[in-house]
Parts: sequence; C-alpha cells; structure tokens
Amino acid sequence: MPEKLTVAGREFSSRLIVGTGKYRSFQEMARCHAASGADMVTVAVRRVNLTDRSKESLLDYIDRSKLFILPNTAGCYTADDAIRTAMLGREVGLSNWVKLEVIGDEKTLFPDNEGLLEATRVLVKEGFIVLPYTNDDVVTARKLMDAGAAAVMPLAAPIGSGLGVQNATNLRILREMITKVPMIVDAGVGTASDAAIAMELGADGVLMNTAIAAADDSEKMAVAMKLGVEAGRLAYLAGRMPRKLYASASSPLAGVVGQ
Repeated sequence: MPEKLTVAGREFSSRLIVGTGKYRSFQEMARCHAASGADMVTVAVRRVNLTDRSKESLLDYIDRSKLFILPNTAGCYTADDAIRTAMLGREVGLSNWVKLEVIGDEKTLFPDNEGLLEATRVLVKEGFIVLPYTNDDVVTARKLMDAGAAAVMPLAAPIGSGLGVQNATNLRILREMITKVPMIVDAGVGTASDAAIAMELGADGVLMNTAIAAADDSEKMAVAMKLGVEAGRLAYLAGRMPRKLYASASSPLAGVVGQ
C-alpha cells in the first residue's frame, strides 16, 4: 500500500491537493477532482456561496464523503482579514483547518510574512489546524513552525504563473530544515514534470489549481498531475544516481570472456 501523507495526525491517501477555481464549469471541476485521485480540496471561503442554499454553489459539486475540504483565505491582505475569513469558514461548517494566505503585494501575490505569522499565532490559539502559504524562506518557515503551523507551504513560483520550481536550492534547504511538519509545495506548478520535480526535491505534497483548470484538457492534466506526484515521490524515496561529468558504461566489460 502506498505511504500516506499525514497532516496534524490525519492521513491522506494522495499527496496531491487540488483547488476549485478557474474551471469552465462546476461539472468539469468535479470530473477533474475524481481524475486527480486527490482526497483533499481547497476552497476559497470568500469566493463561495455559504449562506443562500437556494443558489448553486461549488460545494454542491464536492463529494464530502470522499474529499476533505481545506478552506483558504485567498484574497486577504491583512492578518485581521484572514483571521475573520478563517473564522467564517469554521462557523458555516467547512472546517477548523485553513490554508492561510495573507497577501502582501497585489501584483505578485507574494505573502506578507509578518501578517502571516501574526495570523498563524492567533488561529492556532483559536484551535485551527493552520497550513500557511509562504515564500521559500527558511527563517520564515522556522517561525511558522514555532507558531504552531501544521505544515509549511512554500511557493515554487508566483501563484498561477505555471513557471514551475524556480529555486530548487531553497526547496532542498527547506526539506532539510523542515522535519517536524510536512512541506507542501504550493503555487507555480504548470505541468506534470513540475510536480514531479517538486516531489523529487523532497516535498511531502503538492497543491495546485490553475495548472489543471487552465489546461486545454483539464481531466487529462488532472491524471497527469496525479502520476507526476506519484513518480516524483517514488524517485525521491529511491534515491537518484550520482551526477557525473563523463560517461560511464551501462554494461561494464569486467567479467566478459576474453578480457
């Protein structure tokens, strides 16, 4: 049986976490969720109909018997706003888990680390399981862990950029330094090879949305991402061969008759 991703004592069969935004329809979203094999899906609290049940909501297309909902605070630019949004998600019955986003710059959508730390401390004290979206900075990651974060979620590249892993060195360092909680790469993945690279660098999981939703064939991309994450994890566990400057015969002559 494949090893499971464990976050805050809860086990997940898949190391791929998917989102709910930018799909062409709710029906397509649901098909992609199924194709991805994911069992955790993140939902933007501020972008979903939580109160008027007479109107269609993306929540109607999420099978909560199969998918664990991870509310997120997308669109929040202050710690106070993110805290209020997380509280709202819990009050309406989504979850006491939160993918915490406190954005510091409107153009790049890079996180406000000071606000992120403040919000993490408050929400942990309020009983939340906090998974903060952050940059690929070791110092910030340590502070988030000290604040009680249940995972650290560094970006691979700017949100929605599809650029893939831009700083492999930092992710390697983070992998060495983050030992108490999972490291989940969040943002910037564009295709399956990006997901595989993130996992080969030692990530415990990958969270993505746009890479699947914006693909020409989203369902096929969802399957590709599933396989990319699985392949990358297996390669990380297997341990790659050493890199060499010169060729090394794959069929050594030692022991061959006549030698």
